[in-house]
Amino acid sequence: MGTPILLAVDDDVPVLAAVERDLRSRYQPHYAVMTASSGPQALDLLRRLRLRDDAVALLLVDQRMPEMPGTELLAASRRLYPDARRVLLTAYADTDAAIRAINDADVHHYLLKPWDPPEERLYPFLDDLLQTWRRPPPVANLRLLGDRWSPASHALRAFLTRNLVPYRWLDVQGDPQARELLELAGLDGGALPAVVLDDGEVLVQPELPRLASRIGLRSRAERAAYDLVVVGAGPAGLAAGVYGASEGMSTLVTECNAPGGQAGTTSRIENYLGFPVGLSGADLTLRAREQAVRLGAELLVPAEVTGLRRADPYTVVRLADGTEISASALVVATGVEYRTLDVPGAAGLAGAGLYYGAGRPEALDHAGGRVFVVGAGNSAGQAAVFLSQFAASVTLLVRGSSLGATMSAYLVDRIAALDRVTVEHGTEVAGVLGGRRVEGLRLRTGSEEREVAADALFVFIGQAPRTAWLDGVVRRDERGFVLTGTDLGTPPPDWPLAVPPLPLETAVPGVFAAGDVRHGSMKRIASAVGEGAMSVRFAHEHLARA
Repeated sequence: MGTPILLAVDDDVPVLAAVERDLRSRYQPHYAVMTASSGPQALDLLRRLRLRDDAVALLLVDQRMPEMPGTELLAASRRLYPDARRVLLTAYADTDAAIRAINDADVHHYLLKPWDPPEERLYPFLDDLLQTWRRPPPVANLRLLGDRWSPASHALRAFLTRNLVPYRWLDVQGDPQARELLELAGLDGGALPAVVLDDGEVLVQPELPRLASRIGLRSRAERAAYDLVVVGAGPAGLAAGVYGASEGMSTLVTECNAPGGQAGTTSRIENYLGFPVGLSGADLTLRAREQAVRLGAELLVPAEVTGLRRADPYTVVRLADGTEISASALVVATGVEYRTLDVPGAAGLAGAGLYYGAGRPEALDHAGGRVFVVGAGNSAGQAAVFLSQFAASVTLLVRGSSLGATMSAYLVDRIAALDRVTVEHGTEVAGVLGGRRVEGLRLRTGSEEREVAADALFVFIGQAPRTAWLDGVVRRDERGFVLTGTDLGTPPPDWPLAVPPLPLETAVPGVFAAGDVRHGSMKRIASAVGEGAMSVRFAHEHLARA
């Protein structure tokens, strides 16, 4: 694989020459610049590049081309280079088409002609897109050997994918190279999953901390005490990490599995302020993670916090490996997880066709299949839209009579416009069928039940806060969400200070809660980010009064 490629496409020769000139001026020699004068010519070039295993980082395509409009070309390019950044070049008169292309062709950005000066109207946008594409790999040539229907293999794939670690997946059931590599490593089918590192070392059924240490992720803290410790690296936790580090606090952020929380698995966030074309949860997570680390925060992954105790004036958190870390201020931002589906057959098939979240590995595994999504919230709607790009059909199962009461209007409209997605109201899953993998579902509509064939089931029902580790120390409501501020009572029982708790402060002075884990929170990404930032402000106030 050689230098990554930037491909410019325009049928207007002077415009194409200007685009090529500006791209070469800025991005060579780190990128190779190629051009095409029509959509069909560009697709032929992309197919040849794919056969050579060349990387295409970005496509910059004009909208008005008679043989093939830019939106049609960008949509077709997704099948060849799904991770390439797609930019539509358009005139003022075509902005409506450009906005539609954001949904129809999954365009990452659109630029208006003319783009002079490029230093202001071209390069900043392309720089940002290329930064999110060119992720520095923690380790090269990582290979994961496993069984497609093994929950343990699925767990490792999800961990690597969500931590943005590039790897090659080799399914021993259908890939001759996987079986050959298994034999060379001296392993049998019972020793799966296995990870083969670049230096030839083989990790058999590795625990996540061991795997993390070998691929460049940090899971041990550098210090024993910090001004600010943040537990959880979803939007709220990453925001707290960014603001804490930027304001000079020694800051540690811990995450038990992968940064991003539920938001990190979202295929497209379209209503986040400042991103008119939307962005994926992975992109948002990548930006926030890099920002926090650049500003000086430490990020530990995987590092599960299993308990805490008070050692006035500090709070001490205990990690799963027994390590204890002292915090002058603590932010609880562990978020929520989807409730498990409590029906016959579900528990045994988790990770083998039944999933709590919809990422690219799951979508690719079920390309061309018949998949079902359970839930009526935004996460379920986003998953249905995303999966429709791969599956032959997507059926959204909803207990209620309408999506509008629980799902954002833009998602309801998107789903209604997709031919591959159907919605079944008043329907719930009564059972999951299958041996090694999901093969069918038992559905209940009213008092009637029926069985349907299914290749996969994606579950997005309910929210359970990740707060068991707070037992006996931090007060929670009857559902497990953390109580803060005035929700603790006026005055709070057993509150040790003369002044009342600060907003977002828990029943323990100096311990704050932010984001979805907090009782009464909005359960939206933007509000979680806001609460993460606010928690740092209140942490400063706590330290000033201590």
